[in-house]
Amino acid sequence: MLGPSTPKITYVLPHRVFIEHNGNVVSPFHDIPLFVDQSNGILNMIVEVPRWTNAKMEISKEEFFNPIKQDIKKGKLRFVRNCFPHHGYIWNYGAFPQTWEDPNTTHAETKAKGDNDPLDVCEIGEQVGYVGQVKQVKVIVVDINDPLASKLNDIEDVERNLPGLIRATNEWFSRRETRKCIRLLGEAKNKKYATEIVHECHEAWRRLVSNESLAKTPSYEISIANVTVENSLGRVTRNDPNYVELPPDSRKPPAPIDPSSEFHISSAQI
Repeated sequence: MLGPSTPKITYVLPHRVFIEHNGNVVSPFHDIPLFVDQSNGILNMIVEVPRWTNAKMEISKEEFFNPIKQDIKKGKLRFVRNCFPHHGYIWNYGAFPQTWEDPNTTHAETKAKGDNDPLDVCEIGEQVGYVGQVKQVKVIVVDINDPLASKLNDIEDVERNLPGLIRATNEWFSRRETRKCIRLLGEAKNKKYATEIVHECHEAWRRLVSNESLAKTPSYEISIANVTVENSLGRVTRNDPNYVELPPDSRKPPAPIDPSSEFHISSAQI
């Protein structure tokens, strides 16, 4: 997968980060397995937004092989503002691969429907990640290589070992547009609860990749192109005319941030 030499975000509309394996482009949405060691609760996550950065990066579910791009609103790149005392995102923010929040499914408690994206995740370990990084984590979540990983096994361990982080997380999301699976009912849920949601979204993803007509409906517009998922109608090979070669690496330095870019914050909640 991508290494630490990954180019920085360039703050231009065409910028894309592709994931590769053995020189071949793969989908971070579909080709990277969700489970690393299911019996021990170890999963993969894709870092979209590294800690302390502001650009709203996300897996492009609509594009072939789902590269990571910066979110756009009304033709402008999107960022999050720095809200004292926070600088950008306060954790490594990303998504679980091979998960999908089905818009046809209503959550029993929140009564909210899925947002048609992979399941969001915040990784609270001390390492600053990079766009496209594949981290092995355990549900809280925390990088399994983090110095505190052995001590963080459920939500009560977070407050004990990282006092104030849960409160800071609630505050961070209360000041910005939020998603139901992150600030569920305004409180942090435990490992069992979170694991159940991960499994539900994994099963929803299985339905998605096995039903191309579902993925291509106007409401979803999801590319299910992949190179590894058996019984997926989107599976392609390197000999397939639809296969996309890994584009050349531009290594361009970041462009100046356009002052008219979309810096979002939910001011009504401050």
